[in-house]
Amino acid sequence: MRFSFSIEKLVDIIGSAEVEGSTNQEITDIASLSNAKAGDLSFLGNKKYTREVPESAASVILLPNTYEGSPSENQVFLRLENPSLALAKLCEEIEKLLMPKPATGIHASATVSDSATVDPTATIGPGCVISDGAKIGAGTHLEATVFIGHNVTIGNDCWIKPHVTVGDYCEIGNRVRLHAGAVIGSDGFGYETVNGVHHKVPQIGNVVVEDDVEIGANSTIDRARFSSTRIGAGTKIDNLVQIAHNVETGKGCIIVAQTGISGSTVLEDYVVTAGQAGIAGHLKLAKGTVIAAKSGLHSSTSPGQVLFGIPAIDANLAHRTDVLKKRLPDLFKRVAKLEDDLKTAE
Repeated sequence: MRFSFSIEKLVDIIGSAEVEGSTNQEITDIASLSNAKAGDLSFLGNKKYTREVPESAASVILLPNTYEGSPSENQVFLRLENPSLALAKLCEEIEKLLMPKPATGIHASATVSDSATVDPTATIGPGCVISDGAKIGAGTHLEATVFIGHNVTIGNDCWIKPHVTVGDYCEIGNRVRLHAGAVIGSDGFGYETVNGVHHKVPQIGNVVVEDDVEIGANSTIDRARFSSTRIGAGTKIDNLVQIAHNVETGKGCIIVAQTGISGSTVLEDYVVTAGQAGIAGHLKLAKGTVIAAKSGLHSSTSPGQVLFGIPAIDANLAHRTDVLKKRLPDLFKRVAKLEDDLKTAE
């Protein structure tokens, strides 16, 4: 990475912070507390690493206001409410320096339909295809080899990475980020089986992705059988996620890698699904539901429930059950001994 920030610039970027200590070092890299050296910035985002702060050689450390301790010589502590959020703001600035968007306009190798509309401030990269009737909003950046289908609408200030496909009639909101290989609007998986023959059910709906959504690499969101598959505003989807036809998510959901959500299931606001969670179809996950990693959910939930296991049950009950499972071999031995003692007594 190539960047350089003074203490004054760091404070300007991250906002209000209490500055403690001094250093003559410019910040030129970011590292963990244990690996940092002079010129690096580090942070304490998880209290389990608190013991590493006094030994860290970082020139600047972002710390919560509650941290007790003082900086070493030639070291600065920046105390603030949320070090992780502050680091995110800093990385956003670094991203702009390291990965700037190219000049606006359409690359000579791109194919843009005469009936498509591309805002003059948008960027269309090499090898992109923009189909009939598509609309690309202001400040949106399509990197190389992006395919945009017929009558697709893409809002303002989106960033679409290489090899993304957005299928016909899909709608993408503002400030959406689609990572490499994501497929938005592939056919839903729908068949009607008659006499052993699987007859394809045409999927004639679309996908609507609302504002400020991020969708990870190689994730797939299927178009609806009819109406829309909908991803709510501010939802963040990790890599390798499968979302089936007519699924609807509320705002601010977190869907972690390798989650699979079956058709027509509804996630209300702020639902979290951890890695490799599997969710059956036609369910309703109430607001604030959390599905733990590798869980299989087969029933609808209540607000704020935390569930774990296959089938997924209340997480506290699941953990207690797991503890008891470890005692089963000993329990069987005791039962067998009791049976032998009873036979002897008889």
